[in-house]
Amino acid sequence: MSNFPSLKRRRLVSTRSNLQAVLFDMDGTLVDTEGLWWQAAEEEAARLGLTLGDQDVPDVLGQAVEHTASYLYGRCNGVRSEESIAAALDARFVELVSHQVVPLPGALELLDGLAEAGVATALVSASPRHVVDLVLDALGRRRFKTSFAAGETPLTKPAPDPYLAAVEALGASPESCVAVEDTPTGVASAEAAGVAVVAVPSLTPILPGPGRAVVRSLLDVDLSLLQGLLESPAA
Repeated sequence: MSNFPSLKRRRLVSTRSNLQAVLFDMDGTLVDTEGLWWQAAEEEAARLGLTLGDQDVPDVLGQAVEHTASYLYGRCNGVRSEESIAAALDARFVELVSHQVVPLPGALELLDGLAEAGVATALVSASPRHVVDLVLDALGRRRFKTSFAAGETPLTKPAPDPYLAAVEALGASPESCVAVEDTPTGVASAEAAGVAVVAVPSLTPILPGPGRAVVRSLLDVDLSLLQGLLESPAA
């Protein structure tokens, strides 16, 4: 549930605000792909003789292909090479995404409302560029001023590099931005970059915290929530 009382969906309007940009995670935040990534990892794990469970979530959800491939490689005792595992994960995920890209409720309305209010947006993903491009085409590239994919910064999530790169590309400052994330890995990345966070948990619970709001869906996100995070002393 949201830790903000009685949030209702409403039209975003321009305000005199220090909110410069909203930085969106992609998988599980804007599009319903977190389950697809888990499916790809689960299928690959089964081919390696493994069964994924709750203990594997931190090394699968919100992680780059290379991280999950390395993790599965470490668990399968060298049955297959790390490179072949990564290639199989990537191919299966692309196949699933190309047929099942579905914007989550409120995603397009929020993006368009922010554009109308004059707030810049960026896509900050741990997925590879070719997957990000599939989703950008589905959502509409015009809705984002910039985007960053895995491998386009020195380190990926949970390191702060992707969010710092997006902030710089937008000519903003971390304290004037809010990130929207669905996993603890992504939340850690944004917060390490000094960016406040709206968390919309997908498969892993996320607790509220200083400079962080937790909501049920993007339908609960509006300009006053985003601005309120920046105005809060805790943020």
